[in-house]
Amino acid sequence: MSKIIDKIVELFKWPLAIYMLVSLPACIQFFGSYPYDFKNFTDTAVIAGFIFFFFCRTMMDSNMRQSMEVVAHELTHTVFALLTMHKIKSIRVNPDDSGGAMAFEGEGNWLIIIAPYFFPLFGFFAMVGISIYLNFAPYSIVLGGIVGFFIGYHLDTVGSQIHDKQTDLPKVSYKFCVMFLPAANLMAIESMIIFNRWGWTGISYYFSSLNDKTWLNLRIAYNFVMSVL
Repeated sequence: MSKIIDKIVELFKWPLAIYMLVSLPACIQFFGSYPYDFKNFTDTAVIAGFIFFFFCRTMMDSNMRQSMEVVAHELTHTVFALLTMHKIKSIRVNPDDSGGAMAFEGEGNWLIIIAPYFFPLFGFFAMVGISIYLNFAPYSIVLGGIVGFFIGYHLDTVGSQIHDKQTDLPKVSYKFCVMFLPAANLMAIESMIIFNRWGWTGISYYFSSLNDKTWLNLRIAYNFVMSVL
């Protein structure tokens, strides 16, 4: 089963990279069109949580921070390996916090390799936890702070992992990374912002609106090129 899924995932690699590239302008436009509302503190809480993360980062021991990044990295590989039906053989974190590794049965696919560089695993778990909490208690600005905290964590983690010595990125090609990762990370962050205000339903609407805006941008670009020609 995993072989079939791997082949299907591979078929979507470059079409998805192209879509992410053309969606990047719409992702950037989102920040200008988002209805910021600081009066009810929903957005203020996210910003406060974001700032609080970087305050905590300066206070955190570098070895502990590195260990958390390695654990999150390998766990994200693991989650996407499981989602594509691969049996996990081992997960290892180096004693000196220099890195780690996980092994699974089968060849794998690009999604498993690239997942830690765009998917906010801890942030996703936090969102699931918040959803469960809201079934029993009302919304609190602390929840917005938690979302903001993990937005900061995601940005910091991804930023520290993307460098010329990273072994994962060449496996999927740098060209693919340049096309895919900017929009993928913006989508992840924007989804968390939307979740804080409107929950999972809001995320669904966000992606629908993003898709509409992308196609509108393409039509505008096409009409501009045709007018010039």
